[in-house]
Amino acid sequence: KLAGCTLFITGASRGIGKAIALKAAKDGANIVIAAKTAEPHPTLPGTIYTAAAEIEAAGGKALPCVVNVREEQQIINAVEKAVKTFGGIDILVNNASAISLTGTLETETKKVNLMMDVNVRGTYLTSKTCLPHLRKSRNPHILNLSPPMNLNPMWFKNHCAYTISKYGMSMCVLGMAEEFRGEVAVNALWPKTAIHTAAMDMLGGSGIEKQCRKTDILADAAYCILTKPKSFTGNFIIDEVLLREEGVKDFDVYAIAPGHPLMPDFFLD
Repeated sequence: KLAGCTLFITGASRGIGKAIALKAAKDGANIVIAAKTAEPHPTLPGTIYTAAAEIEAAGGKALPCVVNVREEQQIINAVEKAVKTFGGIDILVNNASAISLTGTLETETKKVNLMMDVNVRGTYLTSKTCLPHLRKSRNPHILNLSPPMNLNPMWFKNHCAYTISKYGMSMCVLGMAEEFRGEVAVNALWPKTAIHTAAMDMLGGSGIEKQCRKTDILADAAYCILTKPKSFTGNFIIDEVLLREEGVKDFDVYAIAPGHPLMPDFFLD
């Protein structure tokens, strides 16, 4: 279904971004890996080049681009390279994210800046840069990895800056879905449970993975969304809810430790 489509995915060198890339690659899609890890990281797995090799092995075409979404010129350069290489952009996945689960007095200004720059500004600028090309596509989509906007104060009190930054991504969905209705689909995807990534290991410590699902569940949900018509827009989608609607019954396949209790994700009461 995504054969020949070009996906521009931020933060695709590992984790959820890479999982979405590999799922599309199986159809023969072109993947622009817009991430900042070019040299191996001391603690995090993978680079844009190792991800590119995996994408090619899965059946896709890969274009690794060094992109720190805090740098507008790097976004512009990567988008131009993508259009030159593949002839256009059909899908944008805003996956790159920064997280600090700290209270107001404990959050250093540089961490506030990082979260606002990556999550809100990075998502906004990448969308803005891709939109002229997306509008030329037959079935264009923007998908942000961001939550439904739940205004229960409990989601603000412990990590106000992080919550503001993630809801900023969700507000991009709300605004752009309406602004580009009929032209470009804009949706948000969020997991019902914690997902096992390198970030989760850092946040949760050892043993946390048993309470998590694999990144595959988000890849499968993203695939469902990105293969829908562009009239499917302005939705805040929870992975498990969508997959149940699509007829998936066995969720044990997504569990790291089937049968073990799962940790619910942030922002879902």
